[in-house]
Amino acid sequence: MSGPSISPSRSPIGKGTTRVTEVYSPESGSHPTTRLSQIRESIREPAAEFLGVMVFVMFGNGVLCQTQLSRNASVAATTFGDYLSVCFGFAVGLALGAWVTGGYSQGHINPAVTIAMATFRRDFPWRKVPGYILGQVLGGLCGAAVIYGNYIHAIDLVEGGRDIRTVPGTAGLFGTYALPYMTAASAWFQEFLGTAIILIVVCALGDVRNRNAPPGLAPFVLFIMMLGISAALGMQTGFAMNPARDLGPRLLTAMVGYGAPVFTFRNQYWLWCPILAPIVGALGTSSVSSTPIALAGVANGTSISISISMSIPLPVGTFLYDLVFYGGADSILSKVYVMLSSPR
Repeated sequence: MSGPSISPSRSPIGKGTTRVTEVYSPESGSHPTTRLSQIRESIREPAAEFLGVMVFVMFGNGVLCQTQLSRNASVAATTFGDYLSVCFGFAVGLALGAWVTGGYSQGHINPAVTIAMATFRRDFPWRKVPGYILGQVLGGLCGAAVIYGNYIHAIDLVEGGRDIRTVPGTAGLFGTYALPYMTAASAWFQEFLGTAIILIVVCALGDVRNRNAPPGLAPFVLFIMMLGISAALGMQTGFAMNPARDLGPRLLTAMVGYGAPVFTFRNQYWLWCPILAPIVGALGTSSVSSTPIALAGVANGTSISISISMSIPLPVGTFLYDLVFYGGADSILSKVYVMLSSPR
């Protein structure tokens, strides 16, 4: 069987000059290196993050618009969906977003996860962080823009006109806003509680002594996890847990007429709850255990790694799992046990 048939050929250009060209054969399965291919390679990972977050936000914001806007009699005679529909929409979006990006960018789909990986993982350099985060936020913005354009007439009917936009009101169809009775501490704890449970599940999936998800089913595990956490604990804050999922759509709403109130709402709620809490939480979580928060999968015969697309506000989930189950050497508790048991 012959090998790759991409071979150089020489053709005269002028006196003493030879041009080297590459002859490509479809049998080889690869393409010659070109400037375009180099550009594609350099932006492939950020572009994958862009697409993953865009898919996630389109499903999430889309189901919110359909269920909430259809409650208005001027939009629809009957309601299309309920809160369970919202839970399913976000769960499907997360699973598909992770599947789309997993083979190219490890499926972070979350700036908090990206920052944590750069901080605590040697195989993910800091030079990739700006591109990843830019792709993620732009993906959230574009995903929200597609859904806003799709439902703009229904939004006009609910608001009472194209020049009327209210915050939270219909702005809550895109960004996250805590319910009025929630205090700052309550909103923070809401994010803490739900995502601590998420981390316990993730730790179990990453524990080789436990039962790992079968190859290729990691997105389905993410689906189940997102469905459960949103159904049980998502009502009061909108379960952001992802800066790009909130900031991208929030930027979109600021651009299309909602204005500054999307940022000034409740003393910059957008900053300290859906952005800083996930980032600080992801860093705190990663510092507790050096085990990569990733789920192995297989696509087209190629091993991929799909990093968990949520972020954890405090390391309680890891602590509880390590305290009761995990015995790996990478656990901080294992290191403490070794220090205490070593002879002095």
